[in-house]
Amino acid sequence: MIPFNRPYLTGLEFARMTEAHAAGQLSGNGQFTRQCEAMISGLTRSPHTLLTHSCTAALEMAALLADIGPGDEVIMPSYTFTSTATAFVLRGAVPVFVDIRADTLNIDETLIESAITARTRAIVAVHYAGVACDMGAIARIAQAHGLLLIEDAAQALMSSFESRPLGSIGQLGCLSFHETKNIMCGEGGALLINDPRFVERAEMLRDKGTNRSRFIRGDVDKYTWCDIGSSYGPGELVAAFLAPQLEAAQRITQQRLDLWHAYHEVFAPYERAGRLRRPVVPAWATHNAHMYYMLLPRAVDRALVIQRMREGGASPVFHYVPLHSSLAGRRFGRAHGDLPLTDDLSARLLRMPLWIGVDVAAVATIFAAALAEAERGS
Repeated sequence: MIPFNRPYLTGLEFARMTEAHAAGQLSGNGQFTRQCEAMISGLTRSPHTLLTHSCTAALEMAALLADIGPGDEVIMPSYTFTSTATAFVLRGAVPVFVDIRADTLNIDETLIESAITARTRAIVAVHYAGVACDMGAIARIAQAHGLLLIEDAAQALMSSFESRPLGSIGQLGCLSFHETKNIMCGEGGALLINDPRFVERAEMLRDKGTNRSRFIRGDVDKYTWCDIGSSYGPGELVAAFLAPQLEAAQRITQQRLDLWHAYHEVFAPYERAGRLRRPVVPAWATHNAHMYYMLLPRAVDRALVIQRMREGGASPVFHYVPLHSSLAGRRFGRAHGDLPLTDDLSARLLRMPLWIGVDVAAVATIFAAALAEAERGS
């Protein structure tokens, strides 16, 4: 069976974890945490990075830094992971779901302005599949209305918009190092802080509401409770595992891009024949090959394609159930008008296995047989 994902190892991860143990500090915020933060800032050109235990933690910190409260509204796409919404719902806010673009499946920037109300506090731009939203247009809208711009760049490390690394454009950016991501440590994340007014408070939020970071730097002679916060930082073993992955980020990205382009080439004849639609990457975007997906025709039974591919020896998957149609989405959020593209495209999307070492030709052969059978039954 060709799995959907196989986490990549550089070969140095466990040696670095042994080094962390020998250093005698495993609770976090040690040498490997600082190394990772410096490398992430270097890769993203973000001036300040805080490593977190997940992208969910980074999003929750962003909601706290934005002073989101009950009744506030936050604009975001419905086609995203639950953490994008729950981080703000935990603060009492209402996610306002906006439809997506037909090409990139990112939030449709032309619909954002009409979704803004007197209660709107922030816009969350989610870079689906590591392909950039139109950040120029979204940043202009946010600035014109005095809104905070937060990037959910969970899938987007090593991707860019007009040569600007994703996560570094909004005031805050959030990254993921979950095992399904290109650069991973099992569970992990980072908060990119691009607005200096948030730096000191962000450190306190991560350190359970204390000014411990200032104490470690020698800025104060003791640390104490100063703010709300939580335990948002990772353990040092996690950071030690992540460090060699970040060191190899350029090489990992290139290897994944080679596989992505192999998929893109093999599926080109299918697209020309109208049997599927391949992913679209706008001219403004440089992507990181986080995933390879396709959109099947409405007449093709996606569930049957998945079933037949698994029987043939490969494991494709679909992706998000749109948040606006979920039980919690209807309870805590609201849709800004109808979301026809979100409903339609999410029901037709199919993701291929993509990990370093995957046999693209074998997956494509299995897919060809599964698609042909599904077409016969449609």
